[in-house]
Amino acid sequence: MRYTLSLFAVLAFIWLANSGHYTPLLLGFGLLSIGLVILLARRMQLVDRESQPLHLSLALPGYYWWLFRKIVRSNLEVAAAVWRGRTSIQAASGRIKTGLQTDLGKVLYANSITLTPGTVAVEVENNEIVVHALDTRGLEDLRRGEMERRVRALEE
Repeated sequence: MRYTLSLFAVLAFIWLANSGHYTPLLLGFGLLSIGLVILLARRMQLVDRESQPLHLSLALPGYYWWLFRKIVRSNLEVAAAVWRGRTSIQAASGRIKTGLQTDLGKVLYANSITLTPGTVAVEVENNEIVVHALDTRGLEDLRRGEMERRVRALEE
C-alpha cells in the first residue's frame, strides 16, 4: 500500500507541476489520469519495492554527495591526462566482479561507473560488469571495491 501511495504522490506532483492550471475540471482529469495509471501499474504488478525504492530515500543524498565528489575528482584526472598527451592515456578493458544481488543494485553500480569520467560500463551480465577505462588505474580503483561497498550500503 505504501508503494501505491508513493506512486500517487509522485504522479500528482508531476501532474501539478506540469499542468499550471488548477481549475476543478483539470484537477479532476488529473486525478482520473493518476487513478488509471495506478490501476494499470498494479494490474501489471509493477508497483513494488524495486519500482518505488523508498528504502533508498534516506541514504541517497549521502551517496549522491560521495558520487559528486568522485565525478569531480575523475574529471580533474581525465583533464590532466588529456593535457599530458597520448602517452598518459592507455585504454584498458576488464571484467569487474560484483557481489550485488538485486538488479537495482547492479544498475546503480553500472550507472555510477559510467557517470564517473574515464570509465564506462559496457555490459552487465550475471555477476560481472564489463568496463572500459582510459587507463588501468580506473579498473584498479573499481576492483578495490569502494563504489560497490557504497552501493551495497545504499541498498541495505
